[in-house]
Amino acid sequence: MQVSSLNEVKIYSLSAGRSLPEWLSDRKKRALQKKDVDIRRRIELIQDFEMPTVSTKIKVSRDGQYIMAVGTYKPRIRCFDTYQLSQKFERCLDSEVVTFEILSDDYSKIVFLQCDRFVEFHSQHGHYYRTRIPKFGRDFSYHYPSCDLYFVGASSEVYRLNLEQGRFLNSLQTDASESNVCDINPIHFLFAMGTAEGKVECWDPRTRNRVGLLDCALSSVTADTEIDGLPSISALKFDGALNMAVGTSTGQVLLYDLRSSNPLIVKDHHYGLPIKSIQFQRQLDLIISADSRIIKMWNKDTGKIFTSMEPEYDINDVCLYPNSGMLMTANEAPKMNIYYIPVLGPAPKWCSFLDNLTEELEENPESTVYDDYKFVTRKDLENLGLAHLIGSSLLRAYMHGFFMDIRLYHKAKMMANPFAYEEYRREKIRQKIEETRAQRVQLKKLPKVNKELALKLIEEEGEEQQLTRKRKQKNLPSLLKDDRFKVMFENPDFQVDEQSEEFRLLNPLVSKISEKRKRKLKILEELEAQEQEEEEEPEGKASDAESSESSDDEKGWVEEVRKQRKLLRQEEKVKRQERFKEDQQTLLKPQFFEIKEGEEFRSFKDSAKKQKLMKKTLGDRLKLEEKLGTLNVSDTTVGSKQATFKLKKSEQQKKQQEAEKQHRQERRTLRRSASHLKSKRGRGRLFH
Repeated sequence: MQVSSLNEVKIYSLSAGRSLPEWLSDRKKRALQKKDVDIRRRIELIQDFEMPTVSTKIKVSRDGQYIMAVGTYKPRIRCFDTYQLSQKFERCLDSEVVTFEILSDDYSKIVFLQCDRFVEFHSQHGHYYRTRIPKFGRDFSYHYPSCDLYFVGASSEVYRLNLEQGRFLNSLQTDASESNVCDINPIHFLFAMGTAEGKVECWDPRTRNRVGLLDCALSSVTADTEIDGLPSISALKFDGALNMAVGTSTGQVLLYDLRSSNPLIVKDHHYGLPIKSIQFQRQLDLIISADSRIIKMWNKDTGKIFTSMEPEYDINDVCLYPNSGMLMTANEAPKMNIYYIPVLGPAPKWCSFLDNLTEELEENPESTVYDDYKFVTRKDLENLGLAHLIGSSLLRAYMHGFFMDIRLYHKAKMMANPFAYEEYRREKIRQKIEETRAQRVQLKKLPKVNKELALKLIEEEGEEQQLTRKRKQKNLPSLLKDDRFKVMFENPDFQVDEQSEEFRLLNPLVSKISEKRKRKLKILEELEAQEQEEEEEPEGKASDAESSESSDDEKGWVEEVRKQRKLLRQEEKVKRQERFKEDQQTLLKPQFFEIKEGEEFRSFKDSAKKQKLMKKTLGDRLKLEEKLGTLNVSDTTVGSKQATFKLKKSEQQKKQQEAEKQHRQERRTLRRSASHLKSKRGRGRLFH
């Protein structure tokens, strides 16, 4: 049995203890019980209180004698008799059960809603009748005055099946696209259903009219909550005539008074998981809400947490045994958990011995594996050198590995690693030495970075602790232990530069206090070097004197600021003079630049112009070239732009063109002179 405590509320887990494999024979189980004391001391409240794989729903009959649970695989129902502390019967079903309801005081009348749209009725002897609803169902409720079953599911209609007449009645037409849960008030029989749109519709079964509508999705969103999508209703439960609790798919629980459309309180589980179950504990005015990860008990008036439980496996359903402190859960594991909380109420009559046992219980950790068997994979067997045992009776195949005897595992491990004991012995010796060191008077260990800042924080914490002791207040957390500011005392990039201008102007009086802190730092470093056991207090004045010195009047502070500014100006002058001397001493050397081929260097202005021109955008360059006349942009008839431009010529091309021009002119002059001579000769012949 495992005992846990939260907020001084003890929770006893009756299902905790050593687990035995199912494939062990009864003879081996009895032999283990004789040999092992822990197995003998294990409390098995109800014999074989488990399912083959998973349990989905669990409920208690109205007379409190029978506990019924459904699960897989194969789909089945198991009924446990609390008077006999054992299983009464087990029935297998054709398909998985979505939910079920016990109509009678005992197990004689049960209704199952199955995942294939079938509704199955069982009597005391077994299966009685089976019918089908038009759409897939998700939940149903029984209306006792009219013997009607109300089914909600993947439809906007609520189907009504009358068990007295044995036929379907006219369905209720709702505004919702789908409905998830429903419930009927046990006092005034108001029918309420939770929709996928995050609304709750309330109907009067007598008039078959809707009498109310609650927008729970809008009310569940508060300033502190963070929601990814639209919250839908996942759980619904009435308490008395006026109270109703609603659970959403985003992990909020809303408590309503039916006379108001605003919730009395909104409780967030902070896991973002849909609420699976809601129960009311009237003796202490508690609400027990559960999602797949945690069960929370909180006060319905204030919302203050009473206690909480986090099982090892995901939760599917929660059932509170009436008028007692016993709580049962159906979860994603074969074993169904049973918890006993004495604060909620006494133990049930059929297990009254729990009150005597809980007084002498010791805390024992819950084991999640088989203690007499070790689960190993194929790789583990190869490392241990036992791969040749695969297929023998010493290994039992299970899932992706094997079960083997724990004694054989320890022997093989000792042979594979013979020095394991020596390593274990060294580790134990080291732990004992550390324990003895912790008992000594420890010195204040300062970080490597920002030692003065850390010492200042330690002094301030000491002063705050004295004030809080006088005022009887809670101590605030230390900055040195806070992970958010951890890097500031480890990374040298965060070292405070006390010689910087900003630090000296903002902290003009720090110099006096820093000298005293430096003295303390020196004393602490000497103590650490000597490794003394007793801590010596650093010399200096008391904190009151330091605070009186640091709290000077405003005039003194202004004078200190002026002094710091004068010192900064003098330092700047000295730096300027040093730079001027260095500039005079340095000799300027000529620098050479390479010019590209085909270009002539005229001046530095041309290169600067080119650089400026290259930095400009393409549009600016086009405008500039259009002004110079080298580019012409015009509109065409189609509506596009046409650009004509002239290529720039290099100096060599220009020289070549000039030479060609000159050559052409010379040839023209020669031709003219030759033609002129010919004409003169022809005229002379004519005259002769």
